[in-house]
Amino acid sequence: MTALAIDGTTPGPAVTAPPEKAQAGSSRMRLYVRRFLRNKPAVGGLVGFVLLVAFALAGGAATTWHYTDIDLLALTAPPGGTHIFGTNNVGGDIYAQVVHGLGRTLIIALSVSAVTLVIAAFLGGLAAYVGGKPQTVILGIINFLLACPAFLMMAIVAQKTGGNWVMLIVVLTLFGWMIMARVVWQMSTSIREREYVWAARYMGVPGPMVVLRHIVPNIGSLLVVQFILGIVSTVIQETALSFLGFGIKIPDVSLGSLLTNGQQTLATMPWAFYFPAGTLTLLTISVALMADGIRDALDPNSAAGGRA
Repeated sequence: MTALAIDGTTPGPAVTAPPEKAQAGSSRMRLYVRRFLRNKPAVGGLVGFVLLVAFALAGGAATTWHYTDIDLLALTAPPGGTHIFGTNNVGGDIYAQVVHGLGRTLIIALSVSAVTLVIAAFLGGLAAYVGGKPQTVILGIINFLLACPAFLMMAIVAQKTGGNWVMLIVVLTLFGWMIMARVVWQMSTSIREREYVWAARYMGVPGPMVVLRHIVPNIGSLLVVQFILGIVSTVIQETALSFLGFGIKIPDVSLGSLLTNGQQTLATMPWAFYFPAGTLTLLTISVALMADGIRDALDPNSAAGGRA
């Protein structure tokens, strides 16, 4: 039997309000999105980055040539016909090589940036949490590695790997987490004194879990920006190593190795240099604009925050 209200009407189903925490989180995310979308250069960078990723994933469908194919009948052919970006001095299709090289560079950059972020966030947060002698030891190791000529060491180790892109990811990761870890440590030193961190300590939560559950999430905005900036840094490092001959080796290609081959024949085949250089320039600019937009969106004192 259906119960009636005092006025004789049938009451509707009870409406449960969503949790206040979820409402606050969703409204904060909408605010960040509005701030980002008001930043036109940042939106342009996001669009450019998405287009470059789409080009790396599906751009090969526009040609029948593979990046390892050789056309002996079209050596140093200019752009046009079946070779959209022309060919190099051995008959390789520049377009197919740029598509593959962009994809290889993106895989390396995203992988290195993500892994270094995880290492830096954990070690930096752990050093700030434990303090004392463990903090001194961790910071001492970080400072020692920062004092070493990292690029020279990366070049030497990368040379021994024979141009394998997986090993290049390992090399760039090993020498790329220290600066980010120090930044995380500086931010975490203030968070470790918050009430919820002390409450977790008194409840007997292990130190690593406190770092992962309470310290790292509260510097999430910093980590997001550092991840985007890490992509730019890794792209530059990978390009520099490949350009100097310490990175990706033939038959595999990256944007850096294509620039190396193109600059050797710049006078006779400018397209072999300018197409990879243009792609690399678009990639770095778009990611840098995205990073600036995300940083402004997450910063409450930025001009974007006031407009939102």
